[in-house]
Amino acid sequence: MAEGFPQAVLFCCDHNAVRSPMAEGLMKHLHGQRAYVQSAGVRNDLEIDGFSVAVCRELGIELSRHRSRSFQEMQDWGDDLGQFDLIIALSPASQRLALELTRQSHVEVVYWPITDPTAIGDSRESKLTAYRQARDQIRALIVERFGPGIQSL
Repeated sequence: MAEGFPQAVLFCCDHNAVRSPMAEGLMKHLHGQRAYVQSAGVRNDLEIDGFSVAVCRELGIELSRHRSRSFQEMQDWGDDLGQFDLIIALSPASQRLALELTRQSHVEVVYWPITDPTAIGDSRESKLTAYRQARDQIRALIVERFGPGIQSL
């Protein structure tokens, strides 16, 4: 937590459908409005993943209304990535794109290697276990970086 608390954080992954929406929801749940928090993907070609919705709902975090968006869509809407103090990439592709898009600004880009749970498990329960592990991994890194927050999970 030595880095201090940023005013604006962007979480990103490949599709903005699994890991980054979970991270956005967890950060907002733990830290409320202490920071402006958004998420994006390299692409926005998928809807929010039902398993992500389910495992976050277990903690009282609602993701079902999340709308996936891409970096390109953010820029098309006039969002400036330079407005973020911190971009946390949860996949290698999103880290590369975030670094490329912010090379002219003073935005810190960090990479958290969160396992993509979408290809893990054959049964519903084994898939839920994989998604819970990703969720808990994200939560642990948020707590490590920003502290336990206002909500206890």
